[in-house]
Amino acid sequence: MIELYTAPTPNGWKVSMALEEMDIAYRVHLVDLSSGEQHTDAFRRLNPNGRIPAIVDTDNDLSIFESGAILLYLAEKSGRLIPSDTAGRYQVMQWLMFQMAGIGPMQGQAVSFIRYFPETVQPAIDRYVNESRRLYEVLDTRLRDVEYLADEYSIADIANYSWVRSHKWARVPIDGLAALGRWMDAMAEKPGIRKGSNVPPSPGRADKVKAGGAAIVTR
Repeated sequence: MIELYTAPTPNGWKVSMALEEMDIAYRVHLVDLSSGEQHTDAFRRLNPNGRIPAIVDTDNDLSIFESGAILLYLAEKSGRLIPSDTAGRYQVMQWLMFQMAGIGPMQGQAVSFIRYFPETVQPAIDRYVNESRRLYEVLDTRLRDVEYLADEYSIADIANYSWVRSHKWARVPIDGLAALGRWMDAMAEKPGIRKGSNVPPSPGRADKVKAGGAAIVTR
């Protein structure tokens, strides 16, 4: 059983989407970010950096933090959504790292300055929105030639989609990016993606979701 410690953010959702797509049994523990639960000693034993998500694999008595590392572990555990050959694996890993090093940090900063900063700092907003858009264009260029980022559907698609799907919240335009739009539509139709993108639910949605056959655990 995978114990998933998470909250409704793109990094949290990409793990629940992967778990659903891989059909791995899991139980969700909601981490209350607003109260600072991620900074408690109990949570820092799972992730010293005090960030979600983190998992505990009770079958192997193993805990892992950082969403990219978690996705790689789950793919290897399930034997799904990552190729077994070296070339294929690194194709997946490079697009996974593209999200971790690029889209996540840039779009995250855009959201911080747009939604949460106490004053409007327009140069910062412009920088992070424009850089996020540039990274979207990189994805679009890639997706003009292939159906999925690493040729075959993989955890790289899940990682990038979990962020790009919230482009409106970050005010990053996707107009003119037809290949990206086609890929987003295809991702949104996958049953595990649809289910996992609501585990845990966004703020304001009913907190009544079944995840991997196990009810969400709240603390």
